[in-house]
This record gives sequence, structure tokens and C-alpha cells, in this order.
Amino acid sequence: MMMSSDTRTVAYGEEEGEFYYHRIHRTKPFERNNHYHGTYEIYYLVSGERHYFIKEKLYSIRAGDLILINKFDVHKTSGQGDPEHERIVINFSDSFLGKGHPLLASGLLGMFSQDTPLLRLTIPEQDTVLQILNKMADEITERSDSYEYMLRVLLMELLIKTHRLIRSASLPAPASMNPLHQKITDVVKYIHAHHAEKITLQQLSETFFISPFYLSRIFKEITGFTIINYLNLTRIREAQRLLTDTDLKIVDIAEAIGFESLTHFDRTFKKIMKMTASKYRKFNSIS
Repeated sequence: MMMSSDTRTVAYGEEEGEFYYHRIHRTKPFERNNHYHGTYEIYYLVSGERHYFIKEKLYSIRAGDLILINKFDVHKTSGQGDPEHERIVINFSDSFLGKGHPLLASGLLGMFSQDTPLLRLTIPEQDTVLQILNKMADEITERSDSYEYMLRVLLMELLIKTHRLIRSASLPAPASMNPLHQKITDVVKYIHAHHAEKITLQQLSETFFISPFYLSRIFKEITGFTIINYLNLTRIREAQRLLTDTDLKIVDIAEAIGFESLTHFDRTFKKIMKMTASKYRKFNSIS
């Protein structure tokens, strides 16, 4: 465990690894880089308030909220008022749970793809979740015999109890769906639906009746992404699926998802994924 004037941290594993646990308390402004990953994510806000942009919507979260983020869903946190907050993040892969998830009830992971990723827990429900999360931190800190297996057991317990809570927990609406937020949500949905086509700032401006400068500024302010950044992330996410699930040539994939040249695709893919498309296919091919 590390401690400083600004942070109090418990950390284990890597975000894109089999299992990752990270608890931190911050007193200074902090914004998470826009990103997505091939692991499931559980986010619990211990204290403070945050904004959370997830896939297509902006949510306002407060202490005691639990968030479930599916594999490859684009997301980003940002400040809301007082920057001080404490949160716990868990990421885990399918492989961490074992082939076929032998200890996990069938369909349990479907809760990560529900329409509303945010659960607003009651005080007793918060205590239940936090107790499990604290036990994980203890196992990570103490490193007793077989602690890795205990982490799996605790994760199973957390998933099962969270699934039960979904039926009783409050599901708050997205934060402040005022006309401006709705407009940006519509822009995001448009990008998802038309990412394979040529999309420009000017085109979006004309489609949604908002000036290019204002659209660019508000999109970044609300989502945390520039428009081109979000468009590229959406395209690369689709490229990952095609690289994994099809035998299409890389040059054909690049064209199918909207890139005008293979060079641009290669450069963008490597920048986002930290590896080439061919290497990604080699590591993730279903064959």
C-alpha cells in the first residue's frame, strides 16, 4: 500500500490483465483518459461525486454508486464540483473466471450489458458491497497462502450479490438530459451508426444544426473526447471485432470501417491498441 499527501492507494495487477484491483483517494482534480478495454469493469465510488461518460450517455454519480462496464464499452470519468473523491475499480477477464465460468451461474455476466450501467445502492447494500471490496484489499495487502484463489472466490461473491441487487437497487436516469446533453447523445449515436462512412465536423454541424466550433467544444466538455478521437475509437473497436471474428484481409477491414487508407488505419490502430492489427489478430484469433 502506498500513501502520499494526495493519494491513498491499494493496487494489484494490470487493467488489461486477468485481474486488476485499484483503490485510490484523490484530493486534486483528476480526469481518466478516454479508453476501453477487453475486460469487464466494476467501479464503486466510496466518497465524493463524479461525472461518468459511458458508451453513449453521461451519468452523474455519487458516493455509494456501483457501475458495471461491459468489455469494449468506451468510458471516461471527470470531475464534478469538489475534486476530492475515493473510488475502487476492478477489472477482470473471462479467463480469470475459468473456461466456461464453471463456478458462475449461467447468464450472470449479462448484467454488464444492461441498458443502465449505474446502480444506486441503499446504505445496507453499500455495506454489503464494500465489505467484499475491503476483503479483496486485505488479501492483496497481506498476500497470505492461496490469496489469488481467494480473490476469485470474492469476485464470484461480488458478482452474485450484485446480480441480486439489480432487482432492488435504484436505477437513476442519466445526468441532466437537458437539450444540450441530448444533442450530444444524438451525435454519439450517429457516429456509432455511421462510423463506416466519411464523417466530418462540418457534416455533423449541418446535421445537428449547431456551429462547428460550439459542437466541437461541447462534445469535448460533455464526453471528454474530441470528435475525431471518438470516431477513431469507434472504428478501431469494430476493427477488433472483425479481426477476431472474421477472415477479412486487414486492408478490407480498414476500408469497411471507414479509413481512407491502410496507412492511416495502421497508424491509428497502433496508437490506440499499442500493437499492430496483424499482431492483435494473431493474439486474439478464434481459430
